[in-house]
Amino acid sequence: MIKYLEVSCSFGRDGKEKMNRNTTIKKLPLSERPYEKCKKYGPISLSDAELLAVIIRSGTRGRKAIDLANDILCGHEENLLNLERLSMKEMALIDGIGEVKAIQLKCLTEISKRLSGYRYNKDISLNSPEEIASYFMEDMRHLDREVLKTVLFDTKFNIISEKTITVGTVNASLVSPREIFIEALRDNAVAMVLLHNHPSGDPAPSTEDKEITERVRLGGKLLEITLADHIIIGDKSYFSFKEEGLL
Repeated sequence: MIKYLEVSCSFGRDGKEKMNRNTTIKKLPLSERPYEKCKKYGPISLSDAELLAVIIRSGTRGRKAIDLANDILCGHEENLLNLERLSMKEMALIDGIGEVKAIQLKCLTEISKRLSGYRYNKDISLNSPEEIASYFMEDMRHLDREVLKTVLFDTKFNIISEKTITVGTVNASLVSPREIFIEALRDNAVAMVLLHNHPSGDPAPSTEDKEITERVRLGGKLLEITLADHIIIGDKSYFSFKEEGLL
């Protein structure tokens, strides 16, 4: 019988659930191993660690795939969000993961994000900053650099496309209105929403954020492309220029 590593959880001083490395080894029947369990009951029956173990497939000397999965789950967010939080380099440094498995896991994360996008982007309303912010929240709140995106809309206010315009520094996104309007004109957009993130987690706009918003608004007026909103993504929070009456 295969020995199964079960990780229990405890709570730290900050009240957050922590993974406990003092594990209890249990012998489980063949039917409860991740592959067989998935085959019999479907992937919904698997725990986070079991799902990762199936993807990781093989362990290393003295360590099973489930052990490696638990190593990934034990840091940062202490759940599957670690697949987003950990950089490829950080993941590759985990004993038993390495570069190949790290690339596979990061690609899996990207597939998941794109699937989510295909499912929901048609339902986003131009008039709902909350919906737009919610759609981009998980994709942007973990980034360690400021990234500026535009979401472009057609005459029926359906999304045409989303574009990444610039990737900046830790506390600045280097951009000019020209770069923004090149993409909007190329796609024949009639309206746009600007989005960028604040790696600090605080979505409050800076003086530069306000200045670039006004410059884009005025440029759009001349080109008959409406700047419908500028949304700043923080950590599970956002700031909408439209909601705050600044547009």
